[in-house]
Amino acid sequence: MLNFFYLHEEAILWLTALSVVTFIGSLIIVPLLVIRIPSDYFANDKRHQTPWALHHPFVRGTLLFTKNLVGYVCILAGILMLVLPGQGLLTIFIGIMMLDFPGKFRLEKWLVTRRTVLKSINWLRKRAKRTPLNLNF
Repeated sequence: MLNFFYLHEEAILWLTALSVVTFIGSLIIVPLLVIRIPSDYFANDKRHQTPWALHHPFVRGTLLFTKNLVGYVCILAGILMLVLPGQGLLTIFIGIMMLDFPGKFRLEKWLVTRRTVLKSINWLRKRAKRTPLNLNF
């Protein structure tokens, strides 16, 4: 068994560093994103208009590409956090919210109605002195 650790010492050190970085990153980034969700985001049947909808098509495309890339990175990091330290489910939720795909809003609504997810989100929002998510549907 010790021989395995000696043979893979560098990989273990990199995985440990990645674990520490994702843990600290999730503790900082996920709460910041959760408190930015408008409290009435899930109260309507339709999504809010994106802030960049009126920008030039090149700017809009660049922002959309970047947002989707960050969403995929969040989902991947969240999946890793299911086995590494960090807020895996919340990070996956934030990643899904950042992606654009058909049926996304229904999936978001379904996820946020899960008791543990809603409780975690509203706990973070309460600590930031934000109103809880309004789920009138």
